[in-house]
Amino acid sequence: MYEGKRIGLLGGSFNPAHKGHLHITRGALSRLNLDEVWWMVSPQNPLKSTNDMNDFNTRKTSAEAIADDPRIVVTEIELELGTLFTVDTLQALRKKFPEHRFVWLMGADNLRQIPKWKGWRQIFRMVPIAIFPRPSYSGRALAGKASRRFKRFRVKSTRGPRLPNMRPPAWIFLRTKPDTTSATRIRAKLARKK
Repeated sequence: MYEGKRIGLLGGSFNPAHKGHLHITRGALSRLNLDEVWWMVSPQNPLKSTNDMNDFNTRKTSAEAIADDPRIVVTEIELELGTLFTVDTLQALRKKFPEHRFVWLMGADNLRQIPKWKGWRQIFRMVPIAIFPRPSYSGRALAGKASRRFKRFRVKSTRGPRLPNMRPPAWIFLRTKPDTTSATRIRAKLARKK
């Protein structure tokens, strides 16, 4: 009998955390029947510039401020594990918590760029993945390199509750109304107010 939890992993800069993160999280909790979603605040995304990046504690605090559900766990697990790349974080989490079933959560914008990530094919083979729509990215992402490479492992959206128990590679595109919130636009608006 399986004793662990079904946990969604949402990695990101959270610079700042916003309602788009909540939108994905709520969708994942309900559509994938998850017990928790861990918000993994990244010490530094290797694909993003540090120029307009707030410090780690500010970003973590912004995530804690909007995490309005006890099933959302704001973590500094990448800082604790000393990992920088998703593939390394997933390996470490699977080793540290073998009793849990993890699902990687991401927006379609990240599905489009995942071929730039270290070990991206390995990520698909390590954990099931749930993709959420992002305005102006979804169509291109679903026609992109990663989608084509793992096309035969795409799961019908009606099987969402089963995804955490599926053997990877397994991925799903969960059609929801996309949230248009953008951390980039939030930062630009805050900069104009200064």
